Amino acid sequence: MNRVPERVRIRYAKHGRIRYTSQRDMARVIERGLRRSRLPIAHSQGFSPRPLLAFSLALPTGCESLAEYIDLRFADGGGAGFDATADPEAGIEAAQWVAGVLQDTMPEGIEVASAGVLTGAEGSLQEQVTSCDWILEVAGMGAEQLSERIESLLVADQVLVERVRKGRKTADNLRPSIVTLFHRGSGSTPGTQRIEASLSTKPRGVRPVELLEGIDPTLRLVRATRTGQYETVDGERFEPLSLQGLVRAPVNVGVQGR
Repeated sequence: MNRVPERVRIRYAKHGRIRYTSQRDMARVIERGLRRSRLPIAHSQGFSPRPLLAFSLALPTGCESLAEYIDLRFADGGGAGFDATADPEAGIEAAQWVAGVLQDTMPEGIEVASAGVLTGAEGSLQEQVTSCDWILEVAGMGAEQLSERIESLLVADQVLVERVRKGRKTADNLRPSIVTLFHRGSGSTPGTQRIEASLSTKPRGVRPVELLEGIDPTLRLVRATRTGQYETVDGERFEPLSLQGLVRAPVNVGVQGR
């Protein structure tokens, strides 16, 4: 078996029927795949040891994604003497090997896109991610009316939606969490319109259905795809893992949708 680093970050896509798998069930899918792969994954201590995995922000059930992330920690000795910072090419090769082995155990609809070695300076995925990009296909409204609704939302100071917290209904203002929002014309499904949005995850994330409620409650979500998750460093957005694996590549934020 190839030597593996202590920690590897995987980027994968989730689409097709498996989009109806919940985050908890998705964790079980990954765990079963790791068992079949026989990769030397590290486990927690105690009466019921579990694989040491760390997922990015939970994907709402029924949504697809091009950019899901998971951190894997491997057992001591799996990568004894492995130093990706001293030999970046070896790090890329090892991460790609792990990605390939894991892909072979994944069900239809899960596609491992890239992987990279973590050097120890990276924080928690859920803490790192500050915004997510979405493509939404919606029905129930024509193009002109939808554009008008979006324009009205973007100039509003408050966009209130009802949420349930600990069994109690509260009204939350979504407007500070809507970074950009655009109407991009017709969707890929007949009779739908396409919306592109960048939504902040702080202090609390916004689900696609909540965004549509804020635009107009009559809108119906037909398809939702998360196209990116980003961290913010010195005012710039970065993917938690670039396609090169060891080098973070900046991502253009774009023009504010006003």
